[in-house]
Amino acid sequence: FSLGELNTAIGGLLERLNQKPFKKLPGSRRSAFETIDQPALQPLPEHPYVYAEWKKVRVHIDYHVEVEGHYYSVPYQLVKHQLEVRLTAKTVECFHTNQRVASHLRSPHK
Repeated sequence: FSLGELNTAIGGLLERLNQKPFKKLPGSRRSAFETIDQPALQPLPEHPYVYAEWKKVRVHIDYHVEVEGHYYSVPYQLVKHQLEVRLTAKTVECFHTNQRVASHLRSPHK
């Protein structure tokens, strides 16, 4: 069997399960969804969620911060200050007192 065939078979069974009446309550899963959950749903956000990690780093004397073996530059005025770094799969953003002071493409190579 292929994954597509499996998904088709599950879809039919899922529809049947959602229409099946409850044993001790009135209605079914489908009717409960339509009366309780569906009115509360909101549209999806415009931009997809991006997972990020936050780290604290200190600016070196050469005005660079080290993040996972890579060095990223920041303004020289921040030497010896502590910054917060937001790491995503593609970017490295540096923040000082909740202000973004630098943004770089994240390097995938050591």
